[in-house]
Amino acid sequence: MAEKRRMVPAGEVRVEIQVVNSRFIACVSAAPSVDEARAFISRIKSDYPDATHHVPAFIVGHGQNVITHCTDDGEPSGTAGRPVLTVLTGSGLGDIVGVVVRYFGGTKLGTGGLVRAYTEATQKALEVLPRAQKVSTTTLMFELEYSQLGGIRRLVKDYEGVILDEDFQANIWMTARFMTDRVTEFQSDLRDFCRGGIPTEILEVNPDVIFPEISKDDPSTGLPESGVGRKK
Repeated sequence: MAEKRRMVPAGEVRVEIQVVNSRFIACVSAAPSVDEARAFISRIKSDYPDATHHVPAFIVGHGQNVITHCTDDGEPSGTAGRPVLTVLTGSGLGDIVGVVVRYFGGTKLGTGGLVRAYTEATQKALEVLPRAQKVSTTTLMFELEYSQLGGIRRLVKDYEGVILDEDFQANIWMTARFMTDRVTEFQSDLRDFCRGGIPTEILEVNPDVIFPEISKDDPSTGLPESGVGRKK
């Protein structure tokens, strides 16, 4: 049975819109915990200390097991925080925090205008927000021959795996991370590809990983600066 994928932000975005004479800057990021959500809110307040309002909302967790929070930060009740939280909830994302910063431009927007402005600003931010999956992953290590490297790299890619390390010795020791619900099928196809099988060792199972991960060194291969691999 395939694991349910939990979608989360994969980065931070800031988007500005102008409504009449007021500026609305929507700032959205990941928030794996309440403490991290509150830290982001504090950082945004520090980044825009002269703003008229800093309207926060966050969702920590997924599905039925969530903690939510929002405030209007001085705007009329129900016109700011609730619209921001409603948009975040409708996105299907978990572990997410948003702060909409407002610089008042001298013209009152009315309750309906405020709801529309805070809603639109948050929606615009979500349109450009990068997304990732939070899933259970399993890290495998196995030995292969040099002649098998190209084919196994393709096989790892076919199973949405990320190569963490390739240790080139007499043979090659490869370390790769997969979504846990794909590991059994990968191991079966790996045995078929190698005509008799390559023993695989499970190094780690992690229930909460943002996946796929993009390496700072080489986004095309997923190889990190220092992978989890065979001790040299």
